[in-house]
Parts: sequence; C-alpha cells; structure tokens
Amino acid sequence: MTRGLRARSLLVALFFGATLPAGAQDFSALARMDVAQSGAADSRRAATVNLFLSQPVPYRVFTLDTPRRLVLDFKEVDFRDADQIAFTRSAWIEGARFGGLRPGWSRMILDLSDPMQIDAAGMQVDTTDGTAQIDVVLSPTSEEEFARTAGLPDDPDWAFETEDTSLQPVPAPADDTLVVVIDPGHGGIDPGAEQGGIHEADVMLALALELASALGRIEGVQPAVTRADDTFVPLQERMTLARGSRADLFISLHADALEGLQATGASVYTLTDEASSFASTRMAERHDQNDLLAGVDLDGQGDEVALVLQDLVRVETEAASERFADQLVQAMQDTGAVLNSRPRREAALAVLNAADFPSVLLEVGFLSNPDDRARLTTPQGRAPIVAAVTLAVGRWAIEEAALKPLIRQ
Repeated sequence: MTRGLRARSLLVALFFGATLPAGAQDFSALARMDVAQSGAADSRRAATVNLFLSQPVPYRVFTLDTPRRLVLDFKEVDFRDADQIAFTRSAWIEGARFGGLRPGWSRMILDLSDPMQIDAAGMQVDTTDGTAQIDVVLSPTSEEEFARTAGLPDDPDWAFETEDTSLQPVPAPADDTLVVVIDPGHGGIDPGAEQGGIHEADVMLALALELASALGRIEGVQPAVTRADDTFVPLQERMTLARGSRADLFISLHADALEGLQATGASVYTLTDEASSFASTRMAERHDQNDLLAGVDLDGQGDEVALVLQDLVRVETEAASERFADQLVQAMQDTGAVLNSRPRREAALAVLNAADFPSVLLEVGFLSNPDDRARLTTPQGRAPIVAAVTLAVGRWAIEEAALKPLIRQ
C-alpha cells in the first residue's frame, strides 16, 4: 500500500504492474465487487474503505467538496447486488452510491460527515486466484486543508470520451424540422428515487425511448435522447448534448418519491428564479444536488456579458416554455393521463436553465404512490403520457409557427 499520499486530490492509484496467474482474466475486463466482504468501517482515528474485486482494474481516488465526498473511479466494476445502506459502518462516511458513469467506467461516491484526508490508497493482488483488494485509509483534517486538496484531478489518461455518450450526433435538420430532445432523468451512478426496488432512472429511460419512438413517427419531428442506457450524464452535459443536436424543445422526465405523502399524478415544471413552494424547493434540491454529488458544479459558467446575452434570449425561450407547458397539461387531460392537483409548477432547476431552447420538466408521477408506481412501470400505463406529450408537441408546433411572424427577430 502506498503511504502518505497528500497531494491535491490524493490521486492516482493505478494498478498495471502485477503478474497475474495463468488463466486469470485481463484487468481490462469487467470486475465484480464481493459485496459480502467489501465495505467502509472505522479503525481508531481513521476510516477504512476495503473493496474486494474478482480481478484487478485501473482505478483512481480523490475527494470533492461542497458537499464533502470521497470518489473512486474504476475501469470498470460491476456493483450488482451491492447495498448502499449496508456498505458503510463508519461514523465518518454517511452514505454510499455506486454504479455506471460512462460506458466502460464505474464510480463510487462516499459521503463524508467531516473533512477527511486520504492517508493511503493501494491495491493488492492475490497471485493464486487473481482477485484484488483495494484499501483506502482516511483520517480527519481541517476544513481548510480539505478544501485545498479537493477537486477533480487534471488527469488526461482518465478523460472521459465524449463520443461514447448516448446522444449520437444527429444530421443537420431541415429548416422545417422540429428537434425534440427527451431527457430521461438520472442514470448510472445516480439512480434517482427508489421505491420497492424500482428506480426512477430505469422507468424514465423506458418512457423516454417509448416517447422518442412515438415522436419519430410524426412527419417533421426529429427526436433525440440524452441517454439511451443506464449511464450517468451530468446536468451540464445534458444541455450541451441538446444544444449539439440543435434542440428546438427539451423535455426532462422525472418521477419523485415522497415518503409519508400520498401525492399522485403528473405535473409540469418551468423555470423560475425562486422556488415558490415546498415541492418546488425539494425538486431543486434533489435534482441539482445529485449532479453536485457526481462532481459537477454548475455555478459560474459564464461571464457577465454572456449572462446578459443569455437573459435576453431567455425572454423568448421562457415564454415558449410556458406555452408548451400549458399545451402539455391540456393534452394530458385530453388523453386521460393522471394529473396532480397542481399540474403547473415552477422551480429553479438547473436542467431547465438553457437560454437557447424552450425547456420543461415533466414529473410524470410519484413512485411512492402505489397507483402511480403501477402505471409507470408498464408500457400500457405509460401510454397516456406518451400520447399526451406527442399531442402537445404537435399543438405547440402549430402555435409557435403562428406566433413566429409576431416575435421580434
């Protein structure tokens, strides 16, 4: 084990040099984590993370701030059957999340209750059976020192390949083509809400693919999705992908879970500067913080001039967003989709913050509600939502075409 690692982000523990026994798998293949042996625990004045893998893999470890967390990236590990609650028995590590980050990449995020520094990180390989053990030792440090050393490493060898993203480049659309980007919320390391073993990310992906298929059958409409499988896509990158596809409309799909509440039905969110209700505040906290937990900070993305220009453009795109949201609520009433008692809402959501195309967030229901959950987990139950979005897109396109000559160019 390598001792005394105290450089910025305490990086990079890559295993390349061990000699594997005959017949052992190459470490470029997928490794499996032994969930029974792996976990986080305390030892005197330290916290230890021990991972037992079926084979060695390249990995790196670093810390991130606001909120404080320890991050381990792998190429690549199967975390199937891992229990996020049972994984940690450490007073300094409050929670764990793990899953896919990009095709070929996996990530583990451990929430830290206090500032901790990485004292040691290393991998040991059993030369008999080819299994590997990764050990990370953490000790308390000051807030100032933690902030100084935390941050995403500047490591070109681990740069993620943008061409692997699920949103493939689309041909330049014709002038009269309406490009609709469907954004299934969460994915990979961020499964979203969970109820009864059902994850929001999986349900939203199924809905997004069904919706893209339905929109693709409409002449003059070109659908795209921000992810087509269970991979993590940061909020900022979702905007970049939509922009690269020349989006005319962006629809983000989500399904919340509110413990102890019997909320039901769909609601449509548009952007506002301030959340005006408990539900709106919770939406902003939950969705935006998930992106921060994966290491992406959306603040400070433009200078003063750029922000002014964005605000000018947003005057028109926000109005178009409001019109589509109204059309969507009406279409859901027309198709018999179940609506919330307050179907039109506003929230300060980063996923709606693009200035150059209209955006809405469709909360299709609540996984915490048994009736909603039953509807959302079957194609038949999702069909009225697919029909409503398709109908709303058509109506909105006609409305926008009629308004276009009246909008200031």
